[in-house]
Amino acid sequence: MKRLLKFIFKTLVWFIVITVLWVVAYKFVPIPYTPLMAIRSYNGDENYEMKHQWESIDAISSYLQLAVICSEDQNFINHNGFDYDAIEKAYEKNKTGKKLRGASTISQQTAKNVFLWPERSWFRKGMEVYFTFLIETMWSKERIIEVYLNSIEMGDGVFGAEAAAQYWFNKNAKNLSQYEAAAIAAILPNPRNYRASPASSYIEKRKAWIVKQMRYYGTFTLQETSDK
Repeated sequence: MKRLLKFIFKTLVWFIVITVLWVVAYKFVPIPYTPLMAIRSYNGDENYEMKHQWESIDAISSYLQLAVICSEDQNFINHNGFDYDAIEKAYEKNKTGKKLRGASTISQQTAKNVFLWPERSWFRKGMEVYFTFLIETMWSKERIIEVYLNSIEMGDGVFGAEAAAQYWFNKNAKNLSQYEAAAIAAILPNPRNYRASPASSYIEKRKAWIVKQMRYYGTFTLQETSDK
């Protein structure tokens, strides 16, 4: 029993050390590849082509930064990685038996996209909580949104803002307009089936709603959180 406990303790210590170092490294270096990219490449057919190009936050339109915050996580600036009000609302709605409602923040999605794999299980969710805590502790909000916008799936085989801007609108991510940014944000719930351009009537409605939310949100800056 003592040997077993000692083994478990050592394993836990090494797990914490390795994951902390992993998160610290990703605070500074571009992230070239994620588990989801690997899964998509493995499962894709011979014609599958992955598009991904890392860009710094300065090279990504502030419209796109604001659009994803307004569509995915409007409390991103203020929460510590978990939106407890959204979690409570999702729990209450899901109890009714209607269509499941998620409550994942941008921080949680970043943790899942970069460090984990797409699966619905308590173990994976627990790991997501752990990595969300780490990145919220060690990264700035600006770094979180930078990594998020460079790693999230924005089309079938399209990962990150630069690849999405080139794929959907044939321009650099820095030059996306407000409506183009909203169109990309509108497809995030199901980027492999929705199209940012030409947009369906459903995506057009979502795009209009996101633009309205962007105007309500007002002046946008992450400067105040960049020195966390």
